[in-house]
Amino acid sequence: MSENTGGKEARLRLFRSLPSMNALLEAFSAPASDAMLCAEEAGLRSFLADSLPRTLLRESIEDFLGQCRQAIQQGKPGLEQGLALRELMPRIVRHVARVSRPHFRRVLNATGVVIHTNLGRSLLAQEAVQAVAEAARHYSNLEFDLQSGARGSRYSHVEALVCRLTGAEAALVVNNNAAAVLLMLDTLCKGREVIVSRGELVEIGGSFRIPAVMEKSGCVLREVGATNRTHPADYASAITEHTAALMKVHASNFRIIGFTSQVSREDLAALARERRLPLLEDLGSGTLFDFAAAGLPALASEPTAARVLAAGVDVVSFSGDKVLGGPQAGIIAGRAEYIDPIKRNPMNRALRIDKMTLAALEATLRLYLEPELAKRRIPTLRMICESPASLRRRAGRLLKTLQKELAGQPESGLSLTLRPGASRTGGGAFPELDLPTSLVCLHAAPGTSAPSPESLRECLLQANPPMLARVENNALCLDPRTLDNAEFSLAARSLCQALGKAAGAVSQ
Repeated sequence: MSENTGGKEARLRLFRSLPSMNALLEAFSAPASDAMLCAEEAGLRSFLADSLPRTLLRESIEDFLGQCRQAIQQGKPGLEQGLALRELMPRIVRHVARVSRPHFRRVLNATGVVIHTNLGRSLLAQEAVQAVAEAARHYSNLEFDLQSGARGSRYSHVEALVCRLTGAEAALVVNNNAAAVLLMLDTLCKGREVIVSRGELVEIGGSFRIPAVMEKSGCVLREVGATNRTHPADYASAITEHTAALMKVHASNFRIIGFTSQVSREDLAALARERRLPLLEDLGSGTLFDFAAAGLPALASEPTAARVLAAGVDVVSFSGDKVLGGPQAGIIAGRAEYIDPIKRNPMNRALRIDKMTLAALEATLRLYLEPELAKRRIPTLRMICESPASLRRRAGRLLKTLQKELAGQPESGLSLTLRPGASRTGGGAFPELDLPTSLVCLHAAPGTSAPSPESLRECLLQANPPMLARVENNALCLDPRTLDNAEFSLAARSLCQALGKAAGAVSQ
């Protein structure tokens, strides 16, 4: 018998020795199979068997069997002893757990960017999380007036709070701030001109451009001034019978410095009143928290919504999920004569927020009634306001946690150190401001074959949970500002998984 024929018969024997799909499904679902597993694997099998739809379980096992068949076809060594059900079960459980994970899932943020647009922006306060769970689990008075027993308005749940916190006469909330700007302009300015400084025609993330939104709303953009300098006379000379409003736009992620000049809100408000026009402002990130009053004067450049309205702006819009620290929402507040027609705009129904967003927003706004409580309980404010001393202490704890986990991998070749660094607020707020922090830095020890910081960062994205970090000065840097203390052990576990993956890639 030729060697080729013998190899073919050996492969056929291996193919026949593979358990059937039905046998694997039955074993996966039966507690008796736990005898083949360690305690952690047995618990994972039980969880997956109870929670995973049968279709996904079958597809995951079929994917595993396909990999086994491919290994047999390629003649990989050592398969003869590893295809029995007892040997396969631990591998199957781990495989099913890996390939059946939800696509949308938790990520550890070690970048130090507090409002990270790509990682879900602001984290909700525990009060908001509980409110969302309550709204999702039970019926509610979303559009029902409990006093009159008649249909009510969903905006009533937050309007009074927004007005109390901003000094506005009226308010409403829509899906996000882009929707708020679109609805505001469509209602108040459609078919007419809106005057905006050329230096404020910004583009922010996702190619969101103010001129494009204005065009979509049906109004006509009238640019005034130069890119770096705009004066009151530029606005005044542009006003005609076709003008619907004057508008200010938050500069978001960029600043023009040097020889610059912009018109203040107070001066624009005076001009708008003189010409009997509304003054609108897209505040972008927006905030309800007075950072100067909280002892952080460096952050006082971000005006509060209350300060904007007090300066004479008639209608302001801002985000709920950025510096405010709540859910994705666009808040519109201001004078009732302008807010009321915005509420009646038929487009409002297409842009309205759902019950879970309302629940989270109300819970978040209630915390702002006591600023010190908001600073402690709202994660975004807490992270922005955390002191350098606190960050140094927490960075030390993170370092020790990582060192303890890496002690079991002495061959990693990594050296861990602490050094000063800078965090960023993100979300288009304070683009020029560094927040002092302490970084845990991982770099290759001399004379070792440790993975490069770039490859380790890539491998961290494949860990469970994935972790996003940054590379600076040839080191992988973890910023404790955006890691909760309870996440330190998870970060260590993810790092060990990434090291294993990086080592495997090198060996190949």
